[in-house]
Amino acid sequence: MTRELIDITPRLSASTAVWPGDTPLTRETLCTLEDGASVTLSSLRSTVHLGAHADGANHYGKDAPSIEAMPLDRYIGPCHVIRAKAMRMAGGMRIRAADLETRLDALRHPRVLLYTGTFPDPELWNSDFAALDPTLVDQLADQGVSLIGIDTPSVDTQESKDLPTHARFLARGMSILEGLRLAHVAPGEYELIALPLPLVGFDASPVRAVLRVL
Repeated sequence: MTRELIDITPRLSASTAVWPGDTPLTRETLCTLEDGASVTLSSLRSTVHLGAHADGANHYGKDAPSIEAMPLDRYIGPCHVIRAKAMRMAGGMRIRAADLETRLDALRHPRVLLYTGTFPDPELWNSDFAALDPTLVDQLADQGVSLIGIDTPSVDTQESKDLPTHARFLARGMSILEGLRLAHVAPGEYELIALPLPLVGFDASPVRAVLRVL
């Protein structure tokens, strides 16, 4: 029996919000069937940090692996979807272990996706989204987690300059998924499929992220 796919990827269009100053998605149509061409052919221009995307470690670490060199098995396999309630701290909202609805010692899969509900509309930029507290990255790594996904544009706050949470991902050799759509997903255990493209030298790749119930 085929298991149901749950799409956790926001739809991508010119209306998709991107980080302030980054490159929005645009489409150039080179030829179309409607105009009498034998095919419709188009090209796109966009940030690679578009919608649901996987970060390459070179996005936040000098001489670190680019996206095509990230371990591919990180992005496919069993995961936990966990709801979290962000706490406002100095410098913005951050998620700590105490804010998760699931205890860390209950985790048994190496992938964790966090629903914060703080970036609800992928077409409306919201600078006050929740980030991860750096200590949470270390605590999840200690539990054997190698990939963390989140429903916001970044694991650090928008105003952060030193990116302390990204630094912990780099130090612990973990992978990041950002921009997921999780409001319609019940907490629980799933199979994650969110493979990045092998974009040589690039600092990220959009993904088509889906879940299947285990």
